[in-house]
Amino acid sequence: MMKKWFLILGLLFLFGCESVPTSEITKTSGTTNQVPIEVVEVIDGDTIKINYNGNIEKVRYLLIDTPETNHKTLGKQPFGEDAKVRNKELLNSGNVTIEFDVGNRFDDYGRMLAYIYVDGVSVQETLLEEGLARVAYVFPPNTRYLDNFEKASDTAKVEQIGVWETDDYVTNRGFDASAISKSNNRTNKSVENIMK
Repeated sequence: MMKKWFLILGLLFLFGCESVPTSEITKTSGTTNQVPIEVVEVIDGDTIKINYNGNIEKVRYLLIDTPETNHKTLGKQPFGEDAKVRNKELLNSGNVTIEFDVGNRFDDYGRMLAYIYVDGVSVQETLLEEGLARVAYVFPPNTRYLDNFEKASDTAKVEQIGVWETDDYVTNRGFDASAISKSNNRTNKSVENIMK
């Protein structure tokens, strides 16, 4: 009986372990180590292309969402271009590094998932504090900085800046541009009433 178990374990080990070239492995193990990268392109407020270990990778920022700049169905949303421009400014202002969390390293679209830093300062946290993003896409266990990000977002909410300027623009599913249109209509009607 014991020989049978050793044989099964030996076969499992032999056939269960595939050799993967080390260049294809993302060696992070969920550490807080920051990996230096080169930014190739800023796609929008929460997505970039980078040179990572000699490969061009699309990176989606963990735990945040910014308004769209060029979406098939949503088009260009208010504050989307602002978030993209600010993201680019931040990334061009110093040395860029990325950090992985303990969960999935890629999303369903093949984009790498990471925290982004410039000279050690979180780009996600800055965009949240400045009202250019919302906390979103919270999928445990990739939640290392969720508390920090929520505090940063709360600061922008209290100050009612950026995406938080208009009630109901930020939703639990994204951003609702019609809320801004409705708000503008109310403002215009209020001005018209005052003028009468």
